[in-house]
Amino acid sequence: MRLKTNFEQSQIARCCAAVLLFGQVWLHFIQGKTYYHKIMQHLVTAGPGSISPVLLVSGFAGMIFTIQTARELVRFGAENAVGGAFALAFCRELAPILTASIMAGQVGSAFAAEIGAMRVTEQIDALYMLKTDPIDYLVLPRVIACCLMVPLMTILALVTGIIGGVFAGSYFYKIIPETFLESVRNFLEPSDLFIILLKGFIFGVLVAVIGCSWGLTTKGGAKEVGESATKAVVTSWVSIFIMDFFLSLLLFDQPAF
Repeated sequence: MRLKTNFEQSQIARCCAAVLLFGQVWLHFIQGKTYYHKIMQHLVTAGPGSISPVLLVSGFAGMIFTIQTARELVRFGAENAVGGAFALAFCRELAPILTASIMAGQVGSAFAAEIGAMRVTEQIDALYMLKTDPIDYLVLPRVIACCLMVPLMTILALVTGIIGGVFAGSYFYKIIPETFLESVRNFLEPSDLFIILLKGFIFGVLVAVIGCSWGLTTKGGAKEVGESATKAVVTSWVSIFIMDFFLSLLLFDQPAF
């Protein structure tokens, strides 16, 4: 019995459960099985409830990246390329990853803790008694909310990061804002915006599914609920970086072998 419990709580078993939950979520979504009134509640959690840390982190990250980049490029008289370097690195990669990481820490952990608490207090068993599928009632609304809000939060983070970069370049290195923005526009193609939104959508799915899965597989008491929330965040971060690696290979220029 103890061996079975340890296996159920192992990382491998819970990752497999998350993959299975992902398939169930899409099946239920296609079948139209969800409680739409619950989506609005989670939209607030995944949107306005998380906007402050997203904007603060992206703003300061944009300034830090610009300072580090401009310091080197200005030495070689290439200040006109600061915005281009910013567009290639921050806009394509850092903004989606930072946003998803913050959402995982705030939203994903909340999902894991809420559903985990319901699991250990047998509230999910009560849903079955009421002939209510927990995936329809608890998981799918959260996944839809994250799929909608993470791309939107990524765009807000992108805009805030660019504003921070413009400010840092202008204040510390006297780079004209028009020059910085023109360089960003020249390097950032319209297709990149679509890719950024796509990354936000995929990262939103990962954050919501992993958070809900770790909550549903929680066993024990209050200690295990906290552990599930922590592990959900760590697993989400690892999954986000792994997924971003493969997306970068598939969506941007192919590497030369």
